[in-house]
Amino acid sequence: MAGDIILETRGLTKEFRGFVAVNQVNLRVQRGSIHALIGPNGAGKTTFFNLLTKFLPPTAGSIHYNNIDITREKPAQTARRGIIRSFQISAVFPHLSVRENVRIGLQRAMGHSFHFWRTERVLDQLNDRAMELLAAVDLQHMAETVTAELPYGRKRALEIATTLAMDPELMLLDEPTAGMGHEDVDRVRDLIKKVSVGRTILMVEHNMGVVSGICDAITVLQRGSVLAEGPYAQVSKNPDVIEAYMGQAH
Repeated sequence: MAGDIILETRGLTKEFRGFVAVNQVNLRVQRGSIHALIGPNGAGKTTFFNLLTKFLPPTAGSIHYNNIDITREKPAQTARRGIIRSFQISAVFPHLSVRENVRIGLQRAMGHSFHFWRTERVLDQLNDRAMELLAAVDLQHMAETVTAELPYGRKRALEIATTLAMDPELMLLDEPTAGMGHEDVDRVRDLIKKVSVGRTILMVEHNMGVVSGICDAITVLQRGSVLAEGPYAQVSKNPDVIEAYMGQAH
């Protein structure tokens, strides 16, 4: 629905002993969109994500989710609302199989985390759903592979599957294609587009090819402040953005 804002920050600010890492950021994320947060190193992107997920308390400003002020909530409360950050639940267990990793994510979502003595019937139900999620990220053929043996790009796909196991309404993806070769970048980009159906994604991303290909809106941060905002076609032509960020990428 046009104008339906799922996440909004108002004057969000974070200072560290006089250093302003995030400065009066007003961000509005449209429901059902893929929204990218970009900017040069030190722009405040990770700090902003840490504020959203309550790893850090803000110095000033507020965070609103589905029109509810969640600024002072604890991280677990925010996660229960459906805001899931990829790395929060993607610390994969290297010596478990791919399927077992997703199943643990499903156990957490069902509220009986790590109850490994559950009946076989319950675990079979989780297996079915785990395989559906693995199929969504094209990993079903590697379900019994030990996670430590996965190539890097496939591990990131597993992390997304584990994130999906938590049934997020808003997915926060922190540099999902970092450290990948071209083939893996293309695969993960397509995967993000695929799993965005029916949910909202806010992502920190450095790869402009990914951002231009799938994002509906882009917010550019510089020195903790919003430098520009809008669709890629508009933002990429902004002289300030070109000077601050785009020029560094080429």
